[in-house]
Amino acid sequence: MKKCILGLVAGLTLGANIAMAAENIYPISREMGSGTRGAFTEIFGIQKELKGKKIDATTTKAEVTNSTGVMMTTVANSKNAIGYISLGSLNDTVKAISVEGVMPSVENINNKSYKISRPFNVVIKKSNPLIEDFLAYSINAKAIIEKSGYIATKTKKFVSKKPKGKLVIAGSSSITPLMEKLVESYKSVNPNVVIEIQQSDSTTGVNVVVEGIADIGMVSREVKEAELKRGISVRVLAIDGLAIIVNKANPITNITKDSVYKIFTGEMTTWDQVK
Repeated sequence: MKKCILGLVAGLTLGANIAMAAENIYPISREMGSGTRGAFTEIFGIQKELKGKKIDATTTKAEVTNSTGVMMTTVANSKNAIGYISLGSLNDTVKAISVEGVMPSVENINNKSYKISRPFNVVIKKSNPLIEDFLAYSINAKAIIEKSGYIATKTKKFVSKKPKGKLVIAGSSSITPLMEKLVESYKSVNPNVVIEIQQSDSTTGVNVVVEGIADIGMVSREVKEAELKRGISVRVLAIDGLAIIVNKANPITNITKDSVYKIFTGEMTTWDQVK
């Protein structure tokens, strides 16, 4: 009798997994112009050739979200959803899964076993003492960067010259949470400054710096050669991992890079196909 009960339980469990696996996949993407989307499509090869240039090949069936927060909320509210976010933004409302058997973490990015990472860049066009002071502080703020779940690239000792003035910082929604912490901390060191943060996306961050609307742009991807030709310079603020996320009710724990590619190009549409 005990064996029969165990067999029945196992059969029910297997059936539940099959039922879940046979359901349609609901891919969630970031908007065009998003640095997170740009980094994601480049890393996973979700691109196609058009007139000698590589362009985004994300399926038109993917739902488009316009910020990290909206991406997470959408995945958290849909059992069959899959998306991608900054590792530093990950919280317990969604579930991160491993890629090729490796979980996204600062440790695994540092030891190079998790290769799904990208730079958090800041761009400027015209410099001044306040911009230089703030960037020197921020790039070397190892404790804040690492506590926020990112990897610091520099650790030089910083002494503020306390210049006065106002800064406008604009761009990536992925970088914004870290930038808000850096701004708050910098103000405690230099109370003579007013700093405004405008959240949008990476491409907008570049454009508003070029146009003179903002002093510093936040770009959560590699800066393009065409953008550099517009007269901007780039500095790496930190290194960030990209996490593949699913709903917490989804039993999947690992995915291959090939499956990610096929899901976001529309080739793979049901969970029973996922490896």
